[in-house]
Amino acid sequence: MSSEASSARRAEADTRAVDRPPLRSLLFVPGTRTDWLPKARAAGADAAVLDLEDAVPASGKLAARAQVADAITRAAAATDQAGRMALFVRVNPLDSWAGAEELRAIVRPGLTGIVLPKVRSAQDVKLADRLLDWCEQEQGLSPGRVALVPLLETARGLREAYDIAQAASRIAYLGALTAPGGDVERAVGYRWSPQGKETVALRSRVLLDARAAGVPHPVTGLWTRISDLVGLRALAEQNRSLGYEGMMAIHPSHVPVINEVFSPSPDELARCAELIAAVEAAQGDGTGAVAFQGEMVDEAMAATARLVLERHGTPVRLAEELLPSGP
Repeated sequence: MSSEASSARRAEADTRAVDRPPLRSLLFVPGTRTDWLPKARAAGADAAVLDLEDAVPASGKLAARAQVADAITRAAAATDQAGRMALFVRVNPLDSWAGAEELRAIVRPGLTGIVLPKVRSAQDVKLADRLLDWCEQEQGLSPGRVALVPLLETARGLREAYDIAQAASRIAYLGALTAPGGDVERAVGYRWSPQGKETVALRSRVLLDARAAGVPHPVTGLWTRISDLVGLRALAEQNRSLGYEGMMAIHPSHVPVINEVFSPSPDELARCAELIAAVEAAQGDGTGAVAFQGEMVDEAMAATARLVLERHGTPVRLAEELLPSGP
């Protein structure tokens, strides 16, 4: 493909709004165990991340790649597409031609996105973006179809989160991962605690960088204590309070907790509907602000409430169904 044609396709991807849905839960599945995908689906995961990097030994990577490619093809051919679980693949670092060949082998219909490890700078993202552009053209996919999730696992990558987030329009789920004992802890040098106090500032700064760069649905993670669901819930609630929209997970039992935390409750949705109705009624009376449940609210709060309803499958035009019925 000529450089002019490549530039034209990238421009088309940049100007074309690709609809990336919010993902509450992204569950890692070893690339050698694609037979576990039904378990991930049964757990309610919004997405599965088939792992070709850390979960696969060097001797088994080619076989795992073929297995993952087959799983993606079978998912694309499934007749029941309603509520289909999104499929991502964590590839190996793109530091050799082997990485490019890996992308070429797995990019195909049925793939939602690529999780790119060990991202150090925007240049890493730009290389992956260009390779994905070529793979999409080869597979007859629309430009920008495949999402890209850069993993910020080095001190430099974390420091340059804003530039990394801006490097490609296909980035939709960037965030900070702060699992105990992993790459980030080693790179930064903090001492992990279940309360996460030592990484709050880090997760907050990366989130701000992602939002400022226009990343629509930042996600974070991970919680590695399999049986400690209380600790998981506390960390998930902290992440939601910071502004994240989802978390990566390492065990199916974590998915229901994560989904619950990152989903508004019926009471929250009803409050949004009531707030919108109160503000719009006040506007109809020529008033910009109104007292609502002991607080002053105006159009800014109504706009936030509308966004919550739209993102969680409750169109504003149907919001009155959530309102309490009259006597």
